[in-house]
Amino acid sequence: MKRLGLLLPLALLMLGLGPSYPTVAQKRPTAIPSGTIVDLSYPFDAATVYWPTAETFQLEKDFEGTTEQGYYYSAYRYSAAEHGGTHIDAPVHFAKGRNTVDEIPIDQLVGPGIVIDVARQCAGNADYLVSESDLKNWERRNGMIGPGTIVLLRTGFGKFYPDRRQYLGTDQRGAKAVADLHFPGLDPNAARWLTQNRNIRAIGLDTASIDYGQSKLFESHRTLFAKNIPAFENVANLDKLPARGFSVIALPMKIKGGSGGPLRIIAVVASQK
Repeated sequence: MKRLGLLLPLALLMLGLGPSYPTVAQKRPTAIPSGTIVDLSYPFDAATVYWPTAETFQLEKDFEGTTEQGYYYSAYRYSAAEHGGTHIDAPVHFAKGRNTVDEIPIDQLVGPGIVIDVARQCAGNADYLVSESDLKNWERRNGMIGPGTIVLLRTGFGKFYPDRRQYLGTDQRGAKAVADLHFPGLDPNAARWLTQNRNIRAIGLDTASIDYGQSKLFESHRTLFAKNIPAFENVANLDKLPARGFSVIALPMKIKGGSGGPLRIIAVVASQK
């Protein structure tokens, strides 16, 4: 984590970001306090976690070393599936005609954030579904989830990353491995409740999918994406965030027509007075 300088607060002010407070109507702040940056992204490398059927991250060297002219130079090329590591699922991933990565409005990817912590429930149940009750219990303690909020779900599975066996439930690859996936996700009923009752901007969590590992129909994806609500997956360091009082900036690789892509996501935690 690093202290914010002068430039980022100014940039955030221009974006209209600010701390999240438990109010019925999320008011756009007029000033941005200084805060602390928390990196919520994993690096992309040979250990990056991908779906068992997806191509993994490859980095190849074009050149590295001293040129004939005597100066140092390096250049590489990479390849990977859209959906792996810390990444975004664009709505078109499961909803025909909805936003592709490049079509998601930029102001939908920045805004006040909250963390709903269900790590205790998930500790003994790798197939745990974050429920409507979990969301309402958070609201009873912290206040209503305001319009424009970015909701982050902490299952506690981030502590296993990038150990595929513990994080996904299996370290095997290929189509047959999908049946052995075990990790928490969002209950489809909770996804419906959010779309029908809370005007959120986006949602994310610290597992490989917004639907739990054993999902066959991916109903939470379909419910959220039908409403053009994107999802952030494999989000890092949610244990370093408070329940509220921070802003999120989630900027994906802008792949034209893409169904997803690598995501650099950070949180800006408001300074305590």
